[in-house]
Amino acid sequence: QGQLVESGGGVVQPGGSLRLSCTGSGFGLESAGIGWFRQAPGRGREGVSCISRSATATTYDDSVKGRFTISRDNEKNTVYLQMNNLKPEDTAVYYCAANPNFGYWSCRHQPHEYDYWGQGIQVTVSS
Repeated sequence: QGQLVESGGGVVQPGGSLRLSCTGSGFGLESAGIGWFRQAPGRGREGVSCISRSATATTYDDSVKGRFTISRDNEKNTVYLQMNNLKPEDTAVYYCAANPNFGYWSCRHQPHEYDYWGQGIQVTVSS
């Protein structure tokens, strides 16, 4: 069975940048809408961003608009989340998720709408 694998997390100072990657192992990401989610201690899992199969539709939570950018490289079977100007409140475990049943031009922002999940990766923003 295919898997999603996140990488690129770590510790960064406020104002710094990280790029998260979500790679499919035995799973063709080009066939699915992809979402990025995060979960901070004591909080529920929240949608951060998503990208359609066509890559023409993207959405962002208001808290990350203008700072995060989602993109995909189908040749590398990878979806990226570029995170700039990071803030302490961005600290969380970040997850990527996939659903191959979304329409070609759309993606969704709610965790329950995704079927496949990565194991998560920690992002810590601290001085």
